[in-house]
Amino acid sequence: MRWRTASSPKGERESEQAKPKRRTAAGLLAVLSLSVAVTGCSLLPDEPVEEDLSAIQLPQISKKPEYEVTTKTLEKKASFSARLLSTQEKSIYYTSKSLSGKFIKKLYIQNGSKVTAGQVIAELDVEDMKKSLRNQQLSMRKAELAMKETLRKKDEMDPIDFEEQQIAFEEQRQAIADLEQDIADAVLTAPFAGEVVSLTAKEGDAVEAYKSLGVIANPSELIVAAEPSKDYLEKITVGMEATIDVNGTATVTGKVKSLPTATSTSGNGQNGGTNETKSMDQYLLIEAKDLPSTAVRGTYLTVSIILSRKENATVIPLSALRTVGARTYVQVAEADGSKREVDVEVGQMTSTDAEVLQGLTPGQKVVGQ
Repeated sequence: MRWRTASSPKGERESEQAKPKRRTAAGLLAVLSLSVAVTGCSLLPDEPVEEDLSAIQLPQISKKPEYEVTTKTLEKKASFSARLLSTQEKSIYYTSKSLSGKFIKKLYIQNGSKVTAGQVIAELDVEDMKKSLRNQQLSMRKAELAMKETLRKKDEMDPIDFEEQQIAFEEQRQAIADLEQDIADAVLTAPFAGEVVSLTAKEGDAVEAYKSLGVIANPSELIVAAEPSKDYLEKITVGMEATIDVNGTATVTGKVKSLPTATSTSGNGQNGGTNETKSMDQYLLIEAKDLPSTAVRGTYLTVSIILSRKENATVIPLSALRTVGARTYVQVAEADGSKREVDVEVGQMTSTDAEVLQGLTPGQKVVGQ
């Protein structure tokens, strides 16, 4: 420490007083330099930041699904469309060839009409035939008188001449009987009580033998009629159970009553005429139980028939079945994670499952594709 006295020189005292000021200036200069240095650093480019890769998940190899070998009731079904028809249903038509070309004079029915058995439903205009009948009847009266005279002279006549006159007389009488029958056939009657469900004819139309004018059906006697594919028909037999869906409103059961006949044809094929309505023997017929009241003739249905059923069948999904040439096999997944190929014998198959007859046991696991 230095001691100042009153006798110290003036210059020395001033120098001592200036030192704190210099120290303050030096401090300010240091702060300023540090500030400039910091500012300068902010002007430099940022250093790259390391990317965090921990959130990125590497792709995994997809694992094929595994299925357990199970047992179940295996059913194979045939499903097809059908509709309700009447067990008593018939086309109405004229059968006499002599009436072909005649015109409908009067039609007594229309669609939906209720009819009783024997009720007149149509009549043809046969006035020309009636006139011809009257003329032939007059001629017949003359022929009867001539025949009486012939019979009196029988012993005097040549036997052949007598036979010829007798045949001519019988032919004339038969022609009258045939004409009377044709006139009677011009009136068409209902074959049974029922309802007119179809009518294609109208007054003034010309008729043809065996050409349908309409259809009469008994609406109280209904049966399910279907036309399944040939493949299904080969597997369906009489007595098989059927499930019938009535437009989604009800489900009823039934049994196959009859199969379509191989030789059944539309109409009876006579005289070149056609019967536009199929006969019942052309359909697969199923008797249904407890049909709902909403089910009427013409209602469309969906029918399912169980073609085969096997209880406790060993099954696997179809996707687990593999084939190479004639070989059929599966991949079995072992408990340790390994896989091995096993040849299998396959039984029946459905749309989703395959029955395994040999090669697998329930509880094993197979690998899907």
